[in-house]
Parts: sequence; C-alpha cells; structure tokens
Amino acid sequence: MYLGTQVAARDDDDYRIFAQLGVKHINADPPGKPSSWTLSDIERHRDKVESFGLILDMIQLPLPSQPIEKASYPDILLAGPDRDRQIDAVCKMIENVAAAGIPSVKYNLNLIGIPRTPDEPGRGGSLNASFRWEKADHQAAPGLAGVLSEDENWERIDYFLERVVPVAASNRVRLACHPHDPYTPPGYRGVTRVLGTVEGLKKFVLMRENPYHGLNFCQGSIGEMLENPGEEIDDIIRWFGQRNKIFNVHFRNIRGGKLSFMETFPEEGDMDMVRSARIYKEVGFKYMLMPDHVPTVSGKDPTATAFAFCYGYIAALLQVLESARDDFQHLRNRTS
Repeated sequence: MYLGTQVAARDDDDYRIFAQLGVKHINADPPGKPSSWTLSDIERHRDKVESFGLILDMIQLPLPSQPIEKASYPDILLAGPDRDRQIDAVCKMIENVAAAGIPSVKYNLNLIGIPRTPDEPGRGGSLNASFRWEKADHQAAPGLAGVLSEDENWERIDYFLERVVPVAASNRVRLACHPHDPYTPPGYRGVTRVLGTVEGLKKFVLMRENPYHGLNFCQGSIGEMLENPGEEIDDIIRWFGQRNKIFNVHFRNIRGGKLSFMETFPEEGDMDMVRSARIYKEVGFKYMLMPDHVPTVSGKDPTATAFAFCYGYIAALLQVLESARDDFQHLRNRTS
C-alpha cells in the first residue's frame, strides 16, 4: 500500500507540492463537468498529472457525495425516465478510464449528502466537523428522492450494479464505492441509508459479486456506524480486506461513535490508526492510503496545512511498517 491523496489541485503548484511531499499517487478529476468528460479530456488530464512525476490512480465517476439534487445523473438513484441513458454514460466513462490506463474509479450512491451539525473545537482551537443526533433536525423534510423504502433503495442499487459491474470487470477497472456518511436512523429525510451500516456494506459487496466491485473504504465513515469504533474496527477491516473488497482507504479517525462523533486528526481519535495500518498490511491491501476530511486549522492555507500533516503521518507510518517487514526478513535470514 502507498500514500495517496484526493485533494483537488487548485493550480500547478499543488501538483508540485504533492510531488515534493512524496504523495506520488493521486485521485484527481479532469477539469469541467464530469458528465462532459471525453476520452481526450481524460487522457489530457492524465498526461498533465504525469508531467509532474505523479501517477493518476483514480478518478471520480459523476456519482458524488453531494445530495441528489446536485448530481449529474440523478435518475440513476431516483429511477427516473433517463436512468438507462445515464447508466450507459457511466459505463462509457468506465471504458474511457480503462482506455486512458487508469485502474480505478470511486463513486457514491448518495441521496442526502453528508449530514453534519455545527463544527466543534478541537485541539489548539481547530474546528472539527461533527454530528450530534440530538442537535440534528429529526423532522427534516425529504429531498428530491421523497420517501423511499429500504427495499426500493436496494432494488435501485442492484439495477445499477447489474449493468455497471460487468463493464468494469471486462475493462479491468476497480469500482470503489464510498459508504454512506454518517449512519442515520431509518427514515431520516425520507430514506434509509442502506450503505450506512456494516451489514449493509457486506450485503453490497456480495451483490453482483466480482473482483472489480468493492469499496472506497472510508475508515472514518465506518467508525461512525459503530458503538465502539476503537474495539470494533479491526474485525471489520479484516472482513472486507480478506475478501479483497478494499480498493482505496480514507484513513480518517473520529472521537465518539454512532450518532455522536467529532472528526479528528489521525493520531488523536478513538481508533488506533497504527494498529489499523498493520491490519491493512496483514490482509494484503495494496492501493492508496489517503487522508479524507481534515480539521480546519489556523493560518494562511489551513486546508493544505492540515493535509500536509496527514501526509507526513501516513508516510511515516508506512515507513515504519516497511522497516518492520525488513527487520523480520533479516531475522529470518539469520536464523535459517
């Protein structure tokens, strides 16, 4: 496994900074509206990324984490009249990604976005994203999706997977789906977030089961589903990792758990991220380990500063794991 990022480059200097910080592998999208990307657009973007000594590991399909109202292809999850054409467009994009030599894509199956309550103070006065169910609007009105049953939600997801997974498999492009963030009680804003529980994620990866169908494994989001993330996360990483269903890791920590949490820097939350990294290595995870959300810190470039800290943390952690492997191999050679 290796260090990655999904931070959107604001200009060429950001690409240079990624290279200078040792973040060689990136998830970065071509400019413009995703639904308009052509093969030439993707190839041009790949060439630009590679010109900085970087590797374009992944791009985002036009199925975002934003509410369905902002989606390029809303009928896929709304079962609207344009659903088949929009799924065909996603399939064509997967073919273009493969033609451009990019091995993976990430996507979301999201109807209501990423609910949060007001930010809370973290260490040193940082501002950290949080979700407290007692502060949420329990009577929030349904959005464009209306009231949607759990069974109907699963049927729409299955309809999508039935069409898209074979295309990804035939083109050897890994499909990495992000969990719903965070878990919310059934019926919140009219829907049950079926990918907001561990059992739902297990069901999902076994639907239309295929080596190219798996998860953008957001450790923070999965921690948000758990009563005790620090104790429960290890076995969850193992379950998905041993089945080769982890195609990317959002290496994010939280303090708290189900329905009451605050996002944190990686080393100050309730999950032992050093232990988690060892488990990813143990199960043979071999793709990007990247920051996801970060606390808002002070200074002239708060987001870039916070991400730089996380890159350094992950890079050091990976170096320690590699050193431990080399030490073990050296010991074996001496005793054999």
